[in-house]
Amino acid sequence: MNRQQLVDSIKSKKTFLCVGLDTDIRKIPDYLLESQKDPIFSFNKEIIDATAPFCMAYKPNLAFYEAMGCEGWLSFEKTVQYLRQRYPNHFIIADAKRGDIGNTSQLYARSFFEQLSVDALTVAPYMGEDSVRPFLGYPNKWVILLALTSNKGSLDFQTTTDAEGEQLFEKVLRKSQEWGSDENMMYVVGATQGAAFANVRRIAPTHFLLVPGVGAQGGSLEEVCEYGMTKDCGLIVNSSRQIIYASHDELFAKAAKEAAFEMQQAMERMLFTIHKTN
Repeated sequence: MNRQQLVDSIKSKKTFLCVGLDTDIRKIPDYLLESQKDPIFSFNKEIIDATAPFCMAYKPNLAFYEAMGCEGWLSFEKTVQYLRQRYPNHFIIADAKRGDIGNTSQLYARSFFEQLSVDALTVAPYMGEDSVRPFLGYPNKWVILLALTSNKGSLDFQTTTDAEGEQLFEKVLRKSQEWGSDENMMYVVGATQGAAFANVRRIAPTHFLLVPGVGAQGGSLEEVCEYGMTKDCGLIVNSSRQIIYASHDELFAKAAKEAAFEMQQAMERMLFTIHKTN
């Protein structure tokens, strides 16, 4: 999916919601464990069918699948295949946080972009340019680079300053724009960072931002939009637990649908405001 298709998808669906498929075998309803051969995929399928009208992207977090070994990886593959077949216009993000020396990154890129054919992959920038560039060689595929994350530990490194007063996440934003563009690179910026979005936009005014941390982690959707939204929206806001675990009983899909609809309605209002302003 190229940038214009991504922008068009947001406009047509009137949402910039990404549903995070952080599917924990210990949290899904018991009846799925008892009745389904692949309870993880069965859970994901119901969540996807219930929420697809209200979101434009899905983000499986690989840790939840890899923790199940080979069976979990198969559940992940089946989930991606189901999305490709039934919802081909939805953006698929593999939240795998890969990044290694060049030849290893090439194989990671081959795995996710050729074998699995996801649209985007989260990548860690710590090892620098040669660890990121292999992911950027695929047309209409996206690198989502970790910049300023939503966890408390982000303060340990990401906001430290150098002798010139530049914070590390600012250096990541500046330097990485020499490797990719707003046509193939996005940045992770956590919703809990609030007003720091203004700083991000000063350096990366047109790049899309993947924003985790709204909902269960306490991030404010209104604040994210105030500081981070652009004329093209420029945001993909992820919500995981608040949607997929809105209920833990047999009505979990209905509850997820209602939670996703509520977020979509809020996002539609914000999109209308930015469209009216521009």
